[in-house]
Amino acid sequence: MSDTSPTASRIAGRIAGVALTGAVAVAGLAVPALAAGTLEHPITTVADPAQVRYGTVPVDGLNIAYREAGDASLPKLVLLHGWPSSSHQFRDMIPLLARRFHVIAPDYQGFGNSDAPDPASYAYSFEGISRTIEKFLAAKGFDHYGLFVQDYGGPVGFRIVARNPVALDWLVVQNSNAYEEGFSPAWDGFRNALWVNRNADTEKPLAAFNTPEGVKGVYLAGAGHPELVSPDAWLSDSAFVARPNNLRIQLDLFYDYRTNPPLYPAWQKLLRDRQPKTVIFWGQHDPFFLPAGGEAFLRDLPKAEMHRLNAGHFATEDNLPYIVGHMIDFYDRQVAKAR
Repeated sequence: MSDTSPTASRIAGRIAGVALTGAVAVAGLAVPALAAGTLEHPITTVADPAQVRYGTVPVDGLNIAYREAGDASLPKLVLLHGWPSSSHQFRDMIPLLARRFHVIAPDYQGFGNSDAPDPASYAYSFEGISRTIEKFLAAKGFDHYGLFVQDYGGPVGFRIVARNPVALDWLVVQNSNAYEEGFSPAWDGFRNALWVNRNADTEKPLAAFNTPEGVKGVYLAGAGHPELVSPDAWLSDSAFVARPNNLRIQLDLFYDYRTNPPLYPAWQKLLRDRQPKTVIFWGQHDPFFLPAGGEAFLRDLPKAEMHRLNAGHFATEDNLPYIVGHMIDFYDRQVAKAR
């Protein structure tokens, strides 16, 4: 029988304290003062604004999950993720940005920790996701912001900006396509088959992208430093994709992607007319989006800053310090000084 008396609790606390002190000493770390708190009044630390906060916001009957960090008085920055990830894509990026920006990264419906209603009764589309995320940003008080878009983040973000251009303070593009020449041959099964005639036969080869092997392959393909790409990335994504009904969600969005290219001329005109301050990071070995897709932005944004990286689709996995450092530098030189 265990002894849960106050005396036993105090003894157990002392033993734990001694063990912790020894472990910390072995690690060569400074030992905290054990007398700083008591059993009756343990220490409650103050959360640092740069620590990542997690929560959900109800939007149109759905709980939209997000990661957020940084003081609310700082310039606002929105990070929009790609397939098949979520805000987990920015798990290491957010803390590095949080001293300079008020950062938020939502999970689209059907992704990450957001609600994923059954696709049999809920229509998944880029238009629908953009409407939801637009309402999410309004609910969080992000009425103007810098915007980081990667992969799916482009068609979601450009739709939002097209409806409310004044909200965009500056733009960061990382392997997110808005030009026809950006499509690699990997899209042939989409453009020449699925989008022409969706059926079990045209879906089958594309479903393979959502297997654990397929997801892992997307992370590692073209990576300049594959040893820096954390397995947590593809294991997390694979676990979410493996949930009930999620393959159908992903295939619905694969099919709906056909609605994006017809909007490219309008998005290009928006960029051309408004000339947002833009910095581009383009992994040159992306299996989905060719370097020509990154270069094409410069036609409409000739003053944009281009960084051509020895990287693949998820360049922030193995080029994170470079990207974050140049984002902050670009903001300070090109955006903050222009205000």
